[in-house]
Amino acid sequence: MKASWWKILTVVLLVYTVVMGLLGRVPRLPILNETERNLYFHVPMWFGMTIILAASVVNSVRYLRNPSPRLDTLAHESAKTGVLLGVLGLATGSLWARYTWGTWWTTDVKLNGAAVTMLIYGAYLVLRASIQDEQQRARLSAIYNLFAFAAAIPLLFILPRLAQASLHPGMGGNPGFSKYDLDSHMRLVFYPAVIGWTLLGVWITEVACRYEFVKEKFYEKQLA
Repeated sequence: MKASWWKILTVVLLVYTVVMGLLGRVPRLPILNETERNLYFHVPMWFGMTIILAASVVNSVRYLRNPSPRLDTLAHESAKTGVLLGVLGLATGSLWARYTWGTWWTTDVKLNGAAVTMLIYGAYLVLRASIQDEQQRARLSAIYNLFAFAAAIPLLFILPRLAQASLHPGMGGNPGFSKYDLDSHMRLVFYPAVIGWTLLGVWITEVACRYEFVKEKFYEKQLA
């Protein structure tokens, strides 16, 4: 029970996020209106994605310094979870765009940077699937993971801020939410949402890694 406290916290935070996200008070802002509730889902998913992908690249660095199947599995499963959160972030962002900007997709630099990032990590998954030798696959994947994360940072956080125009708050000269959102009620939901979605990503990664470790042990027993 003591080891599972953070899982209980994850469930509590996500239930709180969903309930307050759908029923809680939000300020009446121009254009956004009720769609502002998506802030509790779309943005925290991207936070969680970034943290999980950072964990993935850390494990890749650890693998390159001290190769082991365990570190390779941790890096791979973390990357998969990060991609999952990224795809969910794209989906919720596209839905948000439809009801605020009138279209499912725009030429906004933030949107396109996110899409390119997902394509880069999609190529990472394809690369792993195309290599049969385990050691070669793990090493090439670790190296590619470093470049993928290095490319994701400017695509998601630097280039959008340098752009002259962007529809996203805090990008291209637009003020961030903190500049024009004076309703402190949203912060009481937003920050728990960030923690909750991130912990969910950690939980998914842990389950996936445990599954892979069990498969590896079963395979080793079959060979013995």
